Amino acid sequence: MSNSVPAFFQEISDRFPEIFRAYCALGETISENGKMDDKTRELVKLGIAIGSGSEGAVHSHTRKALAAGASDEEIVETALLAITTIGWPRAMATLSWIDDILGDIKSE
Repeated sequence: MSNSVPAFFQEISDRFPEIFRAYCALGETISENGKMDDKTRELVKLGIAIGSGSEGAVHSHTRKALAAGASDEEIVETALLAITTIGWPRAMATLSWIDDILGDIKSE
């Protein structure tokens, strides 16, 4: 799978530019007023995406976490931490979504 933004997401943002700009502005305002560094913020948002069970958000925040400097191992650990909260099957599903972006998840 490509690490680029999905075509559908781009089409929607192009179709509704005012809404997309407002959405982006909200995210930027929250980030600018927060205390977390970019990598921590993206790993937290990945954890939220995992907990919500949103495949698209997991894909997006995996890409964003990588761009913010998170390692593959930190991203996988974020998903593994979810096992005891959301259960084995759902955590494994999210690992498969992360694998869509990272490629084969390898053990050390």
